[in-house]
Amino acid sequence: MAPDGGAARAKSNTEIVASVCPHDCTSTCALDVERLDTHTIGRVRGSKRNTYTSGVICEKVARYSERVHHPDRLQYPMKRVGPKGSGQFRRIGWDEALDIVAHEFTERAEKLGSETVWPYFYAGTMGLVQRDGIQRLRHAMKYSRWFSTICVTLADTGWIAGVGAKRGADMREVDAHSDLVVIWGGNPVNTQVNVMHHAMAARKRGATLVVVDPYRTGTAEKADMHLAVRPGTDGALACAVMHVLFAEGFADWDYLRQYTDCPDALAVHVKTRTPAWAAAITGLSVEQITAFARLYGRSKKSFIRCHHGFSRSRNGAANMHAVTCLPAITGAWKYPGGGALYGHTGMYPLNRVLIEGLDCVDHSLRDLDQSRLGPILTNDPAALNGGPPVTAMLVQNTNPAMVCPELNLVHKGLAREDLFLCVHEQFLTETAAFADVVLPATTFLEHDDFYTASGHTYFQVTRKVIEPYAESRENHHVICALAKRLGAKHRGFEMTAWEIMDETLRLSGMWDAEMNHAQGGQDFALPFETAHFLDGFPTRDRKFHFSPDWSRFGGRWQQMPKLPDHFDVIDNATEDRPFRLVAAPARTFLNSTFTETPGSLAREKRPTVLMNPTDCAALDVGEGDRVVLGNERGSVLVHVMPQDGQQRGVVVVEGIWPNKHFERKLGINAITSADPGWPNGGAVFHDTAVWIRKE
Repeated sequence: MAPDGGAARAKSNTEIVASVCPHDCTSTCALDVERLDTHTIGRVRGSKRNTYTSGVICEKVARYSERVHHPDRLQYPMKRVGPKGSGQFRRIGWDEALDIVAHEFTERAEKLGSETVWPYFYAGTMGLVQRDGIQRLRHAMKYSRWFSTICVTLADTGWIAGVGAKRGADMREVDAHSDLVVIWGGNPVNTQVNVMHHAMAARKRGATLVVVDPYRTGTAEKADMHLAVRPGTDGALACAVMHVLFAEGFADWDYLRQYTDCPDALAVHVKTRTPAWAAAITGLSVEQITAFARLYGRSKKSFIRCHHGFSRSRNGAANMHAVTCLPAITGAWKYPGGGALYGHTGMYPLNRVLIEGLDCVDHSLRDLDQSRLGPILTNDPAALNGGPPVTAMLVQNTNPAMVCPELNLVHKGLAREDLFLCVHEQFLTETAAFADVVLPATTFLEHDDFYTASGHTYFQVTRKVIEPYAESRENHHVICALAKRLGAKHRGFEMTAWEIMDETLRLSGMWDAEMNHAQGGQDFALPFETAHFLDGFPTRDRKFHFSPDWSRFGGRWQQMPKLPDHFDVIDNATEDRPFRLVAAPARTFLNSTFTETPGSLAREKRPTVLMNPTDCAALDVGEGDRVVLGNERGSVLVHVMPQDGQQRGVVVVEGIWPNKHFERKLGINAITSADPGWPNGGAVFHDTAVWIRKE
């Protein structure tokens, strides 16, 4: 929000400055930001210089001034003076703060070995310098390594298992060419508005829109067909569709013979995966499954937009792989507007050595699973992976006290008096409240950075738009300042963010930073034949794999299905826990980001559980009533909202609300599990069986 009384000044001094959205959504939107003066922004709008985002952005980023000028932003470094978690701090200077952190890291490493220190980060910014520079410090100092599992591990595994690389057809084709668009396992109305923009452009032209999702989302409300599957059963639906495609002559055998590994074995395998078989698993009717399969089979230019939601299950990788098989059966990849997309980040030729310090990685050091923070901090031997307890952490770009599963364990671990915690943040988050030292961080408008995208094909460079707020410092500054105090050696610590970007781009054979910035990004869109794998899939035999080599991913690969199937390892409903919970994203929150802004809080109102009206009647609850959701991990109290469009036994709580908004002071992740998905890890936020009791 611009300061009061600044309207006239803002109008006369406003200039439009290019930027890029850094947030954890696959759009990576090009932005036009109103700069009112060197410290103040006004409205944020989408820029048309990027032909995918094409001037369209979400409402939360459009209101970004609410966040960057929020009165609760951290202004200066602080040291804890009260109990852990109390949020009681006193102001200190930057030198004192960094000296304390370096001293504590050094002392603990000398006592227990360097692996006792665990730098912890994630995607509060998707900028590669400001997000991933912490890896350079980790590797240079031989701290515990990082196994990133919160978001994409299961989805990446499932897609790459069949396709071979993380890239797919360009969604810009959808507008003019697709005759069927399937949005599978996502709600882009809430999470990626650009997907919805392109899908609705196709629908306006006459294409059919199908949404596969366990509940009636805002996206599903716009669809011609909504398939409300039970959570974790998408693989069964995909297999039944395959059955119909083969049985009713929709399979393109010429394509299958040329481009896939074992089509005959697959056709035999799915003979028993009938719509009736899948109906018993998914809860859909035989008629719904058959109608969708026939629609998909008749639609040559069918485009599946795979999202992350249906992969966040113990069987998520198998589910994703099963869905990717569909365009390979019909040969949809042959056509403009046909095929599928999950993400494009595998196409960028980016050399990350300088950014992440990959030239000094010691692979003998243990790696720790970010999703298993609770077990790690409560000293579970298996979670610690054979090493010492974690006694020191630096946290950047994430708020695990809200977003990690098994919050009871996470909070118990963060409250340990023997754990030294430094949090570098924009706000006093619930994680920062546990810290011994808190450092104020810049927003994306206050530093330089560059960005890959997953939903589109541009690589984009940005310069800061305004000066840093108060005493806030960019992540890169903090990492380099700590490196100097710790004696870490790497040339990246001696460079500015812009210098790292420029050298990285030149080493990668890409436009240099200045040219990229001036041109509004470099488009790495592939030729049609390559984007659609008509010159071969990026696998060892150049074919799509119906039978993946799961062993390449490690872990429990021996248990994975040899061919697409319903992999029944999920947290199924039981007599004691008869409901299946989906912890879905809200429209105006983005994980724990925007949960402090007035516009988002007004829109979301309060933590609410969406329930089938028949379930509400059975529990004798109505709109606004309070219920407790629980399991062996904990419980949360929420308010009821009856909603049609989801099956009995399926409940949904949207948004990662701050814990303080729940009466019991722990949020929805108190009841989600830190169990790793198959084959080799990945968070399972939508795979939770619970009981529900009226309060």
